[in-house]
Amino acid sequence: MSDLTLESTLDCILAMGARTLAIAKIGQVAHETGLSVDTIRFYEKQGLLKRSPRTEGGFRLFGLSDIETLKFVRKAQELGFSLNEIRELLILRSDHVPACSHVKELLEQKLAAVEQRINELQDLERSLKRALQKCKRELKTAAPGHEECCPVIDEISRAVRSNSQQ
Repeated sequence: MSDLTLESTLDCILAMGARTLAIAKIGQVAHETGLSVDTIRFYEKQGLLKRSPRTEGGFRLFGLSDIETLKFVRKAQELGFSLNEIRELLILRSDHVPACSHVKELLEQKLAAVEQRINELQDLERSLKRALQKCKRELKTAAPGHEECCPVIDEISRAVRSNSQQ
């Protein structure tokens, strides 16, 4: 009977009980996380992901914890966190400190910003609807072939003139 040797190679997955050790190249990690290869490299340069070990050929090698970190970063971005805020969350996560009140404050700030943006977008929507109504009204009342006057362009021009005079 010959001895069996386990060698860690690219694409190697070793299952030992409930624990799994996986080593993957950047393309596989990109596929697994839904991030681009360039984004993964960028996160590594920004310090959101620890520098990955490399093969003799220079290929980056990633483990399960790296993939989990990248998924965490992606999900945090979906919640509107900036990279600096995500960096802070990763530190809190790795230090295993009670961080709920701090995260709550960050979420409250995010929510307030979203609510403000929604209000701004609703104002913009109302303005666009009014402008569209003016256009439709002008097109209905204009004589055929005399649509060269646009009430919206005229209104914008007046606003620009009045702002430049102030």
